[in-house]
Amino acid sequence: MRGLIGKKIGMTRVFDQGGHVVPVTVLQAGPCTVVQVKTEEKDGYDAVQVGFGVRKEKHTSSPLKGHFKSTGTVPQKILVEFDIVPGFDYKPGQSFHVGLFQEGEYVRVSGTSKGKGFTGVIKRHNFSRQKKTHGTGHTERSAGSIGQASDPSRVFPGMRMAGHHGNSKVTVENLEIVKVDKINNQLLVKGAVPGSKNGTVIISK
Repeated sequence: MRGLIGKKIGMTRVFDQGGHVVPVTVLQAGPCTVVQVKTEEKDGYDAVQVGFGVRKEKHTSSPLKGHFKSTGTVPQKILVEFDIVPGFDYKPGQSFHVGLFQEGEYVRVSGTSKGKGFTGVIKRHNFSRQKKTHGTGHTERSAGSIGQASDPSRVFPGMRMAGHHGNSKVTVENLEIVKVDKINNQLLVKGAVPGSKNGTVIISK
């Protein structure tokens, strides 16, 4: 497997051998169940589809019920596809857990960042505040000028303005695995991971 699906438990700290504090994020990694093995002949590409978390059957749509039934697996909450490892024989129903990773490895973690709603340019784009005096009025937190005069008489695309902030896919690369807890099926990775507590994350090698 190239990775696992998991969820963010929270943040804490550990001490390394030199006694230095290392901030870590605790991630539950798996167990993930193989739901479908896709092949070049049948599906047009090679991949392995895995699921995470058991979903109640009454909350599962009829097409998904048929999909899980055809592969002999129970309904899963989240489905993600990973590239296959050449030479490995994947079969529906196989389970992968945190033992896939080792301490000292570097992983890539993807998640959905915290949604902050509609925010202004200072919070969203780190703009500086305007003056409070000399005729500025009560616009010290506004964006200021956004365009030119009669030529070109428009605002260029990509202009940074106030708007929806957060709630988007964020990927953080090169996070070091500090500890692998096989008993609790948890990973401790150095640094921060996008998303809130109990948010779904994808951990890739």
